[in-house]
Amino acid sequence: MNIVLIGMSGAGKSTLGVLLAKALGMDFVDTDIVIQQHQGRLLQDIIDHEGIEKFLKIEERIVSALQVNNSIISTGGSVIYSEKAMDMLRQNSQIIYLHVPYEEIKRRLINITTRGIVIRKGNRLRDVYEERVPLYEKYSTLTIDCFNKDIEQCISEMITNTPRDL
Repeated sequence: MNIVLIGMSGAGKSTLGVLLAKALGMDFVDTDIVIQQHQGRLLQDIIDHEGIEKFLKIEERIVSALQVNNSIISTGGSVIYSEKAMDMLRQNSQIIYLHVPYEEIKRRLINITTRGIVIRKGNRLRDVYEERVPLYEKYSTLTIDCFNKDIEQCISEMITNTPRDL
Protein backbone atom coordinates (compact mmCIF):
# COMPACT_ATOMS: atom_id res chain seq x y z
CA MET A 1 0.00 0.00 0.00
CA ASN A 2 0.93 3.62 -0.55
CA ILE A 3 -0.22 6.91 0.90
CA VAL A 4 -0.83 9.61 -1.69
CA LEU A 5 -0.88 13.27 -0.68
CA ILE A 6 -2.97 15.64 -2.79
CA GLY A 7 -3.74 19.33 -2.39
CA MET A 8 -2.86 22.78 -3.63
CA SER A 9 0.69 23.91 -4.21
CA GLY A 10 1.83 25.28 -0.88
CA ALA A 11 -0.31 22.88 1.18
CA GLY A 12 2.79 21.08 2.47
CA LYS A 13 2.64 17.81 0.51
CA SER A 14 6.41 17.48 0.00
CA THR A 15 7.40 18.70 3.46
CA LEU A 16 4.86 16.55 5.28
CA GLY A 17 5.42 13.63 2.91
CA VAL A 18 9.11 13.31 3.74
CA LEU A 19 8.40 13.43 7.48
CA LEU A 20 5.49 11.00 7.22
CA ALA A 21 7.66 8.56 5.26
CA LYS A 22 10.32 8.80 7.96
CA ALA A 23 7.79 8.27 10.75
CA LEU A 24 6.21 5.23 9.07
CA GLY A 25 9.41 3.72 7.65
CA MET A 26 8.19 4.13 4.07
CA ASP A 27 9.83 5.40 0.88
CA PHE A 28 9.10 8.89 -0.42
CA VAL A 29 8.28 9.83 -4.02
CA ASP A 30 7.62 13.39 -5.22
CA THR A 31 5.92 13.21 -8.62
CA ASP A 32 7.02 16.76 -9.50
CA ILE A 33 10.65 15.67 -9.11
CA VAL A 34 10.00 12.46 -11.08
CA ILE A 35 8.54 14.59 -13.92
CA GLN A 36 11.54 16.93 -13.85
CA GLN A 37 13.94 13.97 -13.94
CA HIS A 38 12.10 12.34 -16.87
CA GLN A 39 11.93 15.60 -18.81
CA GLY A 40 15.35 16.94 -17.85
CA ARG A 41 13.98 20.38 -16.98
CA LEU A 42 11.96 22.30 -14.42
CA LEU A 43 8.16 22.12 -14.30
CA GLN A 44 7.86 25.82 -15.08
CA ASP A 45 10.06 25.37 -18.15
CA ILE A 46 7.80 22.58 -19.42
CA ILE A 47 4.69 24.76 -18.87
CA ASP A 48 6.32 27.83 -20.48
CA HIS A 49 7.62 26.03 -23.56
CA GLU A 50 5.14 23.18 -24.10
CA GLY A 51 1.96 24.69 -22.69
CA ILE A 52 -0.41 23.57 -19.95
CA GLU A 53 -2.17 20.83 -21.94
CA LYS A 54 1.12 19.16 -22.90
CA PHE A 55 2.34 19.43 -19.29
CA LEU A 56 -0.87 17.77 -18.04
CA LYS A 57 -0.38 14.93 -20.55
CA ILE A 58 3.21 14.45 -19.38
CA GLU A 59 2.07 14.46 -15.76
CA GLU A 60 -0.68 11.94 -16.50
CA ARG A 61 1.69 9.61 -18.36
CA ILE A 62 4.39 9.68 -15.69
CA VAL A 63 2.07 9.41 -12.69
CA SER A 64 0.03 6.64 -14.33
CA ALA A 65 3.22 4.66 -14.94
CA LEU A 66 4.49 4.91 -11.34
CA GLN A 67 5.15 1.49 -9.89
CA VAL A 68 5.96 1.89 -6.21
CA ASN A 69 4.93 0.15 -3.03
CA ASN A 70 5.17 1.09 0.62
CA SER A 71 5.64 4.71 -0.39
CA ILE A 72 4.41 8.16 0.47
CA ILE A 73 3.65 9.83 -2.85
CA SER A 74 3.54 13.62 -2.97
CA THR A 75 1.71 14.70 -6.12
CA GLY A 76 1.62 17.94 -8.03
CA GLY A 77 -1.45 20.03 -7.32
CA SER A 78 -2.76 19.48 -10.85
CA VAL A 79 -2.74 15.66 -10.80
CA ILE A 80 -6.47 15.66 -9.98
CA TYR A 81 -7.19 16.88 -13.53
CA SER A 82 -6.34 13.37 -14.74
CA GLU A 83 -8.93 10.73 -13.95
CA LYS A 84 -6.57 8.10 -15.37
CA ALA A 85 -3.73 9.08 -13.01
CA MET A 86 -6.05 9.29 -10.02
CA ASP A 87 -7.60 5.89 -10.79
CA MET A 88 -4.13 4.37 -10.91
CA LEU A 89 -3.10 6.04 -7.65
CA ARG A 90 -6.33 4.89 -6.02
CA GLN A 91 -5.69 1.21 -6.78
CA ASN A 92 -3.40 0.49 -3.84
CA SER A 93 -3.33 3.71 -1.87
CA GLN A 94 -4.99 5.80 0.74
CA ILE A 95 -5.38 9.29 -0.74
CA ILE A 96 -5.06 12.12 1.77
CA TYR A 97 -6.15 15.64 0.87
CA LEU A 98 -4.14 18.25 2.75
CA HIS A 99 -6.64 21.08 3.06
CA VAL A 100 -5.41 24.63 3.58
CA PRO A 101 -7.74 27.65 3.20
CA TYR A 102 -7.26 29.93 0.19
CA GLU A 103 -5.87 32.91 2.13
CA GLU A 104 -3.14 30.73 3.65
CA ILE A 105 -2.25 29.20 0.26
CA LYS A 106 -2.01 32.71 -1.18
CA ARG A 107 0.29 33.76 1.68
CA ARG A 108 2.56 30.72 1.23
CA LEU A 109 2.90 30.95 -2.56
CA ILE A 110 5.36 33.79 -2.98
CA ASN A 111 6.98 32.19 -6.05
CA ILE A 112 3.82 31.53 -8.04
CA THR A 113 5.32 32.42 -11.45
CA THR A 114 8.33 30.11 -11.13
CA ARG A 115 6.92 27.21 -9.13
CA GLY A 116 5.38 25.27 -12.00
CA ILE A 117 1.74 25.79 -11.07
CA VAL A 118 -0.89 25.06 -13.70
CA ILE A 119 -2.88 28.29 -14.01
CA ARG A 120 -4.74 28.79 -17.27
CA LYS A 121 -4.60 32.19 -18.98
CA GLY A 122 -7.09 34.60 -17.50
CA ASN A 123 -7.40 32.67 -14.24
CA ARG A 124 -6.24 33.82 -10.85
CA LEU A 125 -5.00 31.68 -7.99
CA ARG A 126 -8.45 31.90 -6.38
CA ASP A 127 -10.04 30.50 -9.57
CA VAL A 128 -7.62 27.56 -9.52
CA TYR A 129 -8.28 26.96 -5.81
CA GLU A 130 -12.07 26.98 -6.25
CA GLU A 131 -11.85 24.69 -9.29
CA ARG A 132 -9.59 22.15 -7.57
CA VAL A 133 -11.08 21.82 -4.07
CA PRO A 134 -14.10 19.75 -5.24
CA LEU A 135 -11.71 17.46 -7.16
CA TYR A 136 -9.44 17.00 -4.13
CA GLU A 137 -12.52 16.14 -2.08
CA LYS A 138 -13.79 13.75 -4.77
CA TYR A 139 -10.59 11.70 -4.92
CA SER A 140 -9.52 11.71 -1.28
CA THR A 141 -10.22 8.96 1.22
CA LEU A 142 -9.21 11.25 4.09
CA THR A 143 -8.99 15.03 4.52
CA ILE A 144 -6.53 16.56 6.95
CA ASP A 145 -7.05 20.22 7.78
CA CYS A 146 -3.52 21.63 7.97
CA PHE A 147 -4.44 25.21 8.86
CA ASN A 148 -3.21 26.59 12.17
CA LYS A 149 -1.49 23.30 12.99
CA ASP A 150 2.20 22.65 13.25
CA ILE A 151 3.90 19.94 11.22
CA GLU A 152 3.85 17.45 14.08
CA GLN A 153 0.08 17.82 14.52
CA CYS A 154 -0.55 17.18 10.81
CA ILE A 155 1.76 14.14 10.78
CA SER A 156 0.14 12.79 13.94
CA GLU A 157 -3.34 13.14 12.41
CA MET A 158 -2.25 11.33 9.26
CA ILE A 159 -0.71 8.48 11.25
CA THR A 160 -3.74 8.19 13.54
CA ASN A 161 -6.13 8.01 10.58
CA THR A 162 -4.08 5.67 8.39
CA PRO A 163 -5.09 2.01 8.38
CA ARG A 164 -2.54 -0.21 10.11
CA ASP A 165 -2.43 -2.68 7.22
CA LEU A 166 -0.44 -0.39 4.95
